[in-house]
Amino acid sequence: MPEPRYAIYFVPGADTALYRFGTSVLGYDCYSGRDVALIDGVASWPWAEFVREPRRYGFHATLKPPFRLAAGQRAADLERAFERFAADHRAPVLGDLSVRELGSFIALVPKAPSAQLGQFADACVRQFDQFRAPFSAAEREKRMAAKLSTRQIEHLERWGYPYVFEDFRFHMTLTGSLPQPERRQALKLLCEKFEQLPKGNPAMVDRIVIARQVGNGAPFHVISSSSLRSLD
Repeated sequence: MPEPRYAIYFVPGADTALYRFGTSVLGYDCYSGRDVALIDGVASWPWAEFVREPRRYGFHATLKPPFRLAAGQRAADLERAFERFAADHRAPVLGDLSVRELGSFIALVPKAPSAQLGQFADACVRQFDQFRAPFSAAEREKRMAAKLSTRQIEHLERWGYPYVFEDFRFHMTLTGSLPQPERRQALKLLCEKFEQLPKGNPAMVDRIVIARQVGNGAPFHVISSSSLRSLD
């Protein structure tokens, strides 16, 4: 049986409008581990195929990408470090979000960059790297198939993931890779649905979670959640 993978994510609170929006887009609730009804307006579309890849991860933003535990590390060790990290860090402001194209897929991204958010993500990458087992040859080959810059290759070799630090971009994925005609239609629909959400205070990364994948292809499921300290 394959070893489980773990990841450190930001996942909005289960009772928030933002989370309900994301779960309905993907058709999966990573807190409960259950399927949920898809968003209205997609019954005539092959929507399940549109979201097949991101659905496995649940609605989230990646802070420490998925990893297997290093030799000598236990899940209990990871959870203790996770709780200490959450207790030591303040919640960074996420700000207003918008639905945008990122390459060939669609995601929710902050309207404005945030140095505070980037610094928080950097800290997650560094703090939890002691728990990460080296990636396999197959995993490395898969990553290297992408068109990576020299710096991204260096990140991959050192941190197990190419899109960290200067190459990090906070995003919450809403679809998989789509051809332009389908992507344009999906973008229009998702923008309309997102604009219907109630407007409140600027979003915060107010919590982090540990998500676990028990086997290849299985969905990630939140196993631990900790609130971050308030800015007040």
